[in-house]
Amino acid sequence: MNSSTENRIRVEVLVNATPEKAWNCMFSGEHIVNWNFASPDWHCPHAETDIRVGGKISSRMESRDGQFGFDFNCLIDVVEAPNKLQYHLEDGRKVFISFNQVNNQTQVIEEFDPENENPHDMQQMGWQAILTNYKNYTEGIE
Repeated sequence: MNSSTENRIRVEVLVNATPEKAWNCMFSGEHIVNWNFASPDWHCPHAETDIRVGGKISSRMESRDGQFGFDFNCLIDVVEAPNKLQYHLEDGRKVFISFNQVNNQTQVIEEFDPENENPHDMQQMGWQAILTNYKNYTEGIE
């Protein structure tokens, strides 16, 4: 799988939260189920994490009508809490997530190797929608 920087897709948000809170909401199963979907007609009924090098992140994404669904599984390659996490998907594609403090907020950047089934702009829109849900959820909890 080609993992060159120029082919990666980038999405980002600025979250009104500390890097620690942003990290916790991103990588805790109890939080993931509340934001890990691209549109309101989907949901994430289950998520588990083992945040360590060699650990896993697993979640289930399903349409609310039960017609479609898939499992999202990855193995963690790098953990530098609360600043950086890198993982790879089952097909070998890599994902890089960074948390950068900007004044009193946290910039969350995700860069990922695209898959070959869907257009790049469609993938970017889907990942951005999920990241925006994450931002809204994270800012809405104490």
